[in-house]
Amino acid sequence: MNLIIFDLETTGLSPYHNEIIQIAAVKVRAGSWDVEESFDTFVRPQQRVPGFITGLTGITQSQVAQAPSPGEALMNFSRFVGAGEATLIAHNGPSFDMRFIAENCTRHGLPTRETAMLDSRAFSRKIWGGRSGHGLDPILHRLGLSIAGVKRHDARGDVQLLALAVRKMWGQLVPDFKNCPVATKIGVIPALNP
Repeated sequence: MNLIIFDLETTGLSPYHNEIIQIAAVKVRAGSWDVEESFDTFVRPQQRVPGFITGLTGITQSQVAQAPSPGEALMNFSRFVGAGEATLIAHNGPSFDMRFIAENCTRHGLPTRETAMLDSRAFSRKIWGGRSGHGLDPILHRLGLSIAGVKRHDARGDVQLLALAVRKMWGQLVPDFKNCPVATKIGVIPALNP
């Protein structure tokens, strides 16, 4: 199974009022888990990057000022995903990342295509149950994964950590990696031939 593990950084929590400012992703194959290719880009928002977001992510207005527009960045991401069968994985993806992508496609007039996706929190819930403690930091802690040398809340760093976490959780649930242990959902990304 070809996997695209990805993360977004945004100017806030609302896909309707806030904007994407960074996209990062890695391609891996379930079982081998070697990073075959990576993608990252800053995204130029129409509004300024709020100070509290710079404090959280380290992303400054000067870093995004000359970055690709949201439409360009999302098309580049879609090309990275490719036309073949791939499953996207994001942490809280259906509720956050995919909503931002869908809303930005609508806002910028980009036709969409459906794609399979997994929420990494579903792995956590299947292993540890419960309704809380399924953020990336608690998961990393429970798995014994160090964040040393990796910048949290930077999409590039979060994707590295998420890839390690998904690998460990998937392996705990299905050691041979032959089947996906959690339900697949459907999301949208830009169509390749609009």
